[in-house]
Amino acid sequence: MNAVEIEQAVSILADAPFNASEFPYTFLEAFGNKATTIKILKSGKSNNTDLLGAVLQRNNIHIKVCSEGEVPSTLKQLRESSATSRQKAKYILATDGETLESERLIDGETLACDYQDFPNRFTFFLPLAGISTVRQIDESAFDIRATSRLNRLYVELLKTNPDWDSEARRPDMNHFFARLIFCFFAEDTKIFHARTLFTATATSHVNCPPKSHFG
Repeated sequence: MNAVEIEQAVSILADAPFNASEFPYTFLEAFGNKATTIKILKSGKSNNTDLLGAVLQRNNIHIKVCSEGEVPSTLKQLRESSATSRQKAKYILATDGETLESERLIDGETLACDYQDFPNRFTFFLPLAGISTVRQIDESAFDIRATSRLNRLYVELLKTNPDWDSEARRPDMNHFFARLIFCFFAEDTKIFHARTLFTATATSHVNCPPKSHFG
């Protein structure tokens, strides 16, 4: 999976109702784990945790869903778990569906945010998918999210207007998306006088709740 595909999967996960029992597996799936890998992990055969209710994938991550308000103490449990070091976990992650905290054990970098906000920080976890991150990549999370949403819009437009994918219409599509990107840029940089002028105008024509193009 590439970064855009991962962003899409993580956004779907965060937007869905929180499912405590399924979260560790859905999270791992979002970062490229195959269905067969998840199935074996669910069976317990490859779950190397020593904590009740936690999921530990060797050489990858130790995850535990906890009760509300217990995220910091649960992260401490994961950090002190002998299985975390023995199984060479690269990350530990705790969440209660309201907040999410994680630590990248290789360099000590930490993440703490609202659960709904973690798609905006998904680049923190890209090494789980074999994608080496550098600061420039980490700082481009919003660009990746914007690219993802434009890609989804492109796909939806072609579903309802298949002729727009023709050679004759391609310049029109390119022109349309260039204008769209400019409008998003103009809104974010306050070239437009009102902060949500463009998205509010677009929303009024499609009869749906306003939503930032970054999610």
